[in-house]
Amino acid sequence: MSKKRKNTNNLLARFGIGLCSGLLGGAIAFGGLYAINSGSNQTSTGVQTAQSSTKVSNVKYNVNSDITEAVQKVQGAVVSIINLQSQSSNSNGLEGLFGGSSQNDNSSQSSDSLETASEGSGVIYKKEGNYAYVVTNNHVVEGQSALQVLLADGQKVDAELVGTDSYTDLAVVKISSKYVTTVATFGDSSQLKVGEPAIAIGSPLGTEYANSVTEGIISSLNRQVVSQNDSGQEVNINAIQTDAAINPGNSGGALVNIAGQVIGINSSKIASTSTSSSGVSVEGMGFAIPSNDVTTIISQLEKNGKVTRPALGVRTVDLNALTDQQKEQILKVPTSLTNGVVLAQVNSATPAEKAGLKQYDVITAIDGQEVKTGTELRAALYKKSVGDSIKVTYYRGNDKKTTTVALTVDQSINEKN
Repeated sequence: MSKKRKNTNNLLARFGIGLCSGLLGGAIAFGGLYAINSGSNQTSTGVQTAQSSTKVSNVKYNVNSDITEAVQKVQGAVVSIINLQSQSSNSNGLEGLFGGSSQNDNSSQSSDSLETASEGSGVIYKKEGNYAYVVTNNHVVEGQSALQVLLADGQKVDAELVGTDSYTDLAVVKISSKYVTTVATFGDSSQLKVGEPAIAIGSPLGTEYANSVTEGIISSLNRQVVSQNDSGQEVNINAIQTDAAINPGNSGGALVNIAGQVIGINSSKIASTSTSSSGVSVEGMGFAIPSNDVTTIISQLEKNGKVTRPALGVRTVDLNALTDQQKEQILKVPTSLTNGVVLAQVNSATPAEKAGLKQYDVITAIDGQEVKTGTELRAALYKKSVGDSIKVTYYRGNDKKTTTVALTVDQSINEKN
């Protein structure tokens, strides 16, 4: 092979190698660029796909606890109580303009002339024959012209007032048993322990929030809660204190233990103190009437429509309300005596007079239990029944005495005690 031809072959070989290298390099570069673009597009597409097809995993968890089981047992027996009262005027507004009613005053009042005055809660505790019985608070039904009950399933039925007791703030109404499927069971409130769970069920703020459930603990027992109702009557409750949320509308609802038993009827709460003009906001202080007291009262309301309590036949004033001068000159009791109940008046032919009690005697104990105020005296007295006897410890001047009083009822007694 000639030298010239050999050089030409070498040149072609180098050209071929260069061309292949260029093509290969271009391919690699193009492929890399494609890969980058493809990867970028793939990533972007992946994000879009993820955004457009995001799925939330709904994990089903069957929650079952002592609380849920307790609520399931009793919730169907908790109802809303609707207090219907007369409207202030007819809807056409013409009555007031013409100074009178266009209807006959003797005609019966139709349901159309009634409107909702207030709403509370109640607990179905008994189903017997054609009727079911509901316990609620007296202040829930006070002033009613008619009553309705909203059952847990949404059924609304007419109710009839059976009886009330303003002193313990309890009332009983009855409804048709036709739609009643659940009846509550009462627990023994004497066995309650501070710190055990407590569940409140009722209608806070009315029927809109019917059958609401809140949970807390028993905060305290035997709290003496004294107040006045709208009629000025004294309300005295030996209450269960709880921090389960209780709000207006919960009144008359159930306070339930962990076994699903009703241990109290919710009655009131402290929202703020009244010790100053500004007051102090208070949270978690609700009160319920113990179930043992409830069962005693409602059995009498079912039977008689009212509660008959024994009376001493006296008018009283608290010793600590008197001045030192009055104690020394009128009562002449020892200066060491600071608390007790002064008999300002003893009515004739009453249990107190028959037992030898006289005006200005100072009662200090009932059946050995100290009483410091008239409220405590009534609370001790009302734990008794007509026909019972009590041992009264009292001071007459400097002398400490005891006597036994046979408790009876005298319809002529108009005094508190």
